[in-house]
Amino acid sequence: MISVNNINFKYAGQKEQVFHDFSLQLNENNIYGLLGKNGTGKSTLLYLIAGLLRPSHGEVFIDGILSSARRPEILQELFIVPEEFDMPAMTLDQYVKIHKPFYPNFSQEVLENCLRDFEMPTAMKLQSLSMGQKKKVFMSFALASGTRLLLMDEPTNGLDIPSKMQFRRVVANNMTDDRTLIISTHQVHDVESLLDHILILSQSQLLLDASVGDICDRYSFEYRAPGTTDDDILYSEPSVQGNAVIAHRQEGMAETPLNLELLFNAITMDKIHFNNQ
Repeated sequence: MISVNNINFKYAGQKEQVFHDFSLQLNENNIYGLLGKNGTGKSTLLYLIAGLLRPSHGEVFIDGILSSARRPEILQELFIVPEEFDMPAMTLDQYVKIHKPFYPNFSQEVLENCLRDFEMPTAMKLQSLSMGQKKKVFMSFALASGTRLLLMDEPTNGLDIPSKMQFRRVVANNMTDDRTLIISTHQVHDVESLLDHILILSQSQLLLDASVGDICDRYSFEYRAPGTTDDDILYSEPSVQGNAVIAHRQEGMAETPLNLELLFNAITMDKIHFNNQ
């Protein structure tokens, strides 16, 4: 569905390139987690996919169409939720009336269901909302748009703990078989239960590009007593429950839940090389 082919990109006035000869292939019907340290280009990649930025070299395609061309048939199937935004001085009904004609698959029912799950009213003045409330409304509209591609940049920033749980429920309840969602985030615990596929980005390199199923087939995520030095341990760090460890999953061992923060630390500290193990 998405092909990023050998792109170069840097911002005007900067010497360092954000991406150099970077490539990536993404398939439909997945929820991708896009992770990386600050400055590794997560947000930039979302904007390049959306066609809001253009690479100086290389190309980005969505369904075989150049994303930077901003063709109507692609724009009606794409919605991006940026990390920071503001809402216009109007009611939600007015906002919906203006914007829903751009999205042929827009669903008023989905919008109302999302708002209900977020415990938000369906009638409101948008500018009177807090930042967290605006995020809930905008993400509800994004899901109601019915687009096949949905991009979210740090969607849980500004949400309190109950709202983060609501966010997971809202997304899980409104993913369809033909929809692809890419979530760029630092808040890994907020989204790890949603994700099908993990991408870890670092300076024009993909340190990890693997499905959650493949990761959990290969590794177990456990807590072991301090001082444990078993040969199967690949990475460990101290925690209040003991040492949090990533180990080779042995034949016949039950699958363990993914610990995404632990995996991220192991990958970025060069302790695990997924493609070589």
